[in-house]
Amino acid sequence: MEIVHQESGEPLATTVEIADTRLARARGLMFRQSIPDDDALVLSYDGQSTRRLHMLFVPFDIDAIWLADGVVQATKRLPAWIGHGRAVADTVVELPVGAADGVEPGDHVRLAQTGQSRSSHVQ
Repeated sequence: MEIVHQESGEPLATTVEIADTRLARARGLMFRQSIPDDDALVLSYDGQSTRRLHMLFVPFDIDAIWLADGVVQATKRLPAWIGHGRAVADTVVELPVGAADGVEPGDHVRLAQTGQSRSSHVQ
């Protein structure tokens, strides 16, 4: 699975981890040492609501994209340890710094069934 920026046609990530349980979403990237280039963590939710991210226990900066039905609602670079952000979304994508450069609100981002994917089914 990969994440593609529709406007540019370029992949934002070619290896995708899906966090689709409450615990996996709450843990996010906490306690990891880095996020590899070309990787992404996708936080998948049932329905749109205000989705908040924090960087507590995340020792590296990331780019975040909030999506509602595949449309970018917000993007933000979150600094290690102290960063936070929020927007209405049904999906939040966490990426290495720089991966979301050029992605703007109103753009379209989709998950495509190519490349590699991992699921975080932590209960």
